[in-house]
Amino acid sequence: MDCVFCKIVDGEIPSKIIYEDDELIAFDDLDPQAPIHFLVIPKKHIQSLETLDESDSDLIGKIFLAIRKIAREKGIADNGYRIVNNIGEDGGQTVPHMHFHVLGDRSLQWPPG
Repeated sequence: MDCVFCKIVDGEIPSKIIYEDDELIAFDDLDPQAPIHFLVIPKKHIQSLETLDESDSDLIGKIFLAIRKIAREKGIADNGYRIVNNIGEDGGQTVPHMHFHVLGDRSLQWPPG
């Protein structure tokens, strides 16, 4: 499989990892759209929310709990932050591995600019 995020999980591509456990990894975005912009991904390859299985429901909860933990550690929880998940080509998904962008520490108007 030629998935850039799977290669990050496997350590084949270096990244600035800010959180990791048995099922998840979080790292800073290489092209940040806010002063704080990180991604949270499952280590398991799941193409998108559209390909989730019922057995993945606990994993989704863990992703959101990890996002909350990291946001608190980075000091963006009090003022708020944005979570973005793009699904499919028309939804703007550029890497076919489910991932959540977390953006904070700025006025979060959409679209960013």
